[in-house]
Formats: sequence, C-alpha cells, structure tokens
Amino acid sequence: MSSAATKPVKRSGIVKGFNKGHPVAKRTVASTFKKQYFLKVVTKRVAAIRDVIREISGFAPYERRISELLKSGLDKRALKVAKKRLGSIQAGKKKRDDIANINRKASAK
Repeated sequence: MSSAATKPVKRSGIVKGFNKGHPVAKRTVASTFKKQYFLKVVTKRVAAIRDVIREISGFAPYERRISELLKSGLDKRALKVAKKRLGSIQAGKKKRDDIANINRKASAK
C-alpha cells in the first residue's frame, strides 16, 4: 500500500476522519504561468525609454571597462569582469553581448 497507488480524495474540510484536510482546487494550466515570464518581455515603449536613459546617463565604469576589453579582442576577460560584477555567468554573457552590440552599432554610424 504505497501512497502512489492510492487516488487523491476530495477533502471534506473537517479536521478528523477519512477525508480530513482543507479542500483545495486543482490548478489549471492558465494559472501556472508565472509573472516572471511577462517581466522578461520588453515592449517597444520600454526599449525606447531604456535607450534614452542610456544615452543620457552613459555607461557605468565596469561597462566602460568591458567595452574597452571587447575593443581589444579580450572577450573571455570581458566575460570574467562582467560575471564578477553581476554575480552569475548568464547575466555576464548577456551584458557582454549587449555591450558588444552597442559597440557594433556605434562603429557602424
């Protein structure tokens, strides 16, 4: 009699007895979408606002250092600097790629 073999029973809301426990509704597929997914989506408006802010404020010192490392061809070193500052390798790769794209666009102008 393992717990995997038994079927889940509808809870009665009573503390004692066979069907004891708080009654809960099974989650639907639609309710499993997390808010985090929608936070990652960047709209045109948000992208435009970020571009204006970047243009006005410029780069942080570590971003300028990454930019210089990328210009001199030291991609791996740039990734190490970004990882050290941002805390994770994924964030470092994303930042390195973003700065590389900005450098590419600036040199194309």
